[in-house]
Amino acid sequence: MTTSLQETPATQARTAGELKAEFAALVSGCGVYDLAGRAKISISGGDRVRWLNGMVSNNIRDLEIGHGVYAFLLNPQGRILADLYAYHRRDSFVLDVGRDQIAKVWDHFDHYIIMDDVEVADASAKLAAIGVAGPKSLEVLSQAGLSIPELAPLQLSDLGWQQIAVTAVRGDNPAVPCYEVWIAPEHAAQLRVVLLQAGATAVGGQALELLRISSGIPRYGQDIRERDLPQETGQQRALNFSKGCYIGQEIVERIRSRGSVHRMFTGFVIDGPLPSPGTKLQADGKDVGEITSSALLPLTSGEKKVALGYLRREAGTTGDQLQAGEAKAAVADVPFAGVFA
Repeated sequence: MTTSLQETPATQARTAGELKAEFAALVSGCGVYDLAGRAKISISGGDRVRWLNGMVSNNIRDLEIGHGVYAFLLNPQGRILADLYAYHRRDSFVLDVGRDQIAKVWDHFDHYIIMDDVEVADASAKLAAIGVAGPKSLEVLSQAGLSIPELAPLQLSDLGWQQIAVTAVRGDNPAVPCYEVWIAPEHAAQLRVVLLQAGATAVGGQALELLRISSGIPRYGQDIRERDLPQETGQQRALNFSKGCYIGQEIVERIRSRGSVHRMFTGFVIDGPLPSPGTKLQADGKDVGEITSSALLPLTSGEKKVALGYLRREAGTTGDQLQAGEAKAAVADVPFAGVFA
């Protein structure tokens, strides 16, 4: 989401009606939310391009100023330590990473800065982020006084808003338009109020989780774990095969040259009791995969049960039926059909 769709988990459960209204705003209107669950790291210094390019799985060396990429941080065995977004800010890079991953990322970076002219700093205290998602996002942003230029996914633009410097970032959700506005923390509440006045609906962590799952976006720590290999996650956008050496590259290249992995991240439409994460998928009584996320989507047309998880490649293709506990799980493409306008 971006995993730009990750908020601090809601501390108070929504009622069914509230959750349905919030989810509807995200898929057919405009929802606004705080991104307090994300942290910002600044990478500066004369060796920053070479060093960061050698740390992550995507191409930093050729990244244009004002653009970003999604990437994995891998260990030497090619296992995924974290996922992140890296944005080129001319004299530095800004990394956007989940707060639950920050300690691991920090320790990994510290281990690999030896004689390099690189400074790693926590920029979270200087940058708050407000998220906006839904088909009417640009309309609401404009009504709030933010004239967002046409941006490619993960492109950013520095703007002025009520004499305050802000940065608009377009997200990379494949299902709905989404944006982040980076702003000084002391002005974040003011911006949120103006966005609500402009027609956005305040949404919480539960609705964002439904949007994430219905969009088919994996979350690190739940759908992407350290034991998973990069190509198994289906996130090819995190990988670049011509950028040169980086930590874990040998394993990633070996998998590419082999042509495939044994299992892949995919979606499932559920018929029956909603399976919990960890539920095994079975075909002919044999384990062929597992569920990692599941959700009951409160659509206007009725509830829809869906799940994300991993499936052995030979075990099924789109439309095939598997067993997931007491339920049937039909292999499905993501984003899920019938959810988005």
